[in-house]
Amino acid sequence: MIEIINLCKNFGKKEVLKNLNLTIKSGETTVIIGRSGCGKSVLLKHIIGILKPDSGQVLIDGKDISKMYGKELNDIRMKFGMLFQGAALFDSLTVWENVAFGMIEHTATQKDAMLARVRECLGLVGLGGIENLKPAELSGGMKKRVGLARAISMKPEIVLYDEPTTGVDPIMGDAINDLIKELHDKLKVTSIAVTHDMKSAYKIANRIAMLYEGKIIEIGTPQEIKSTKNPVVKQFIHGEAEGPIAKDH
Repeated sequence: MIEIINLCKNFGKKEVLKNLNLTIKSGETTVIIGRSGCGKSVLLKHIIGILKPDSGQVLIDGKDISKMYGKELNDIRMKFGMLFQGAALFDSLTVWENVAFGMIEHTATQKDAMLARVRECLGLVGLGGIENLKPAELSGGMKKRVGLARAISMKPEIVLYDEPTTGVDPIMGDAINDLIKELHDKLKVTSIAVTHDMKSAYKIANRIAMLYEGKIIEIGTPQEIKSTKNPVVKQFIHGEAEGPIAKDH
């Protein structure tokens, strides 16, 4: 489904991605872990075509998204849904307008059909009867779930999650993890999540990839990652201050 080949990206003199390689299999949930600021969100933005690499390729179903512009890029982006870190809802729009945003912008769907789809998506994330509320009236966990309803509203083949459990308490975080698993099983989508929350990574992933110094240094099942011999991966997953990763890294 997604193949990333020798991906490089610099911001000024800072090398963020250095010949990064990663294959994401169709129908799998791949979780990318790593320190804050290590380039996880930068990688997601390359996968959806928001950022263009300095060199390398991002192949979606064999087509290089980094070479696409205009309509061709928009067409391939329709395959994606994305849950942004802070849910990124539009404050001036109601919940239903937020969830329907992609349909309003990109399709000629009738309002009744749109409303039915919005209700269906809100039902999938356990939120009924809140269509006319504004984001300011929602809790952090509800905002995340509305963001998730929006991410799946256009029936995407691929869903991207940027720090899905950040900004919510541990109980709501666990509920979001359950929801991600449930949606994956029900909708059969390919999912990519970036997080530094290991509890979340172990719960939702088929495979976990560790991003460190611009490269994927290890990839495996949750069990394989738990029993890793790699000292960098070991230090990160156990959250230890002492080890090869510098504290100010």
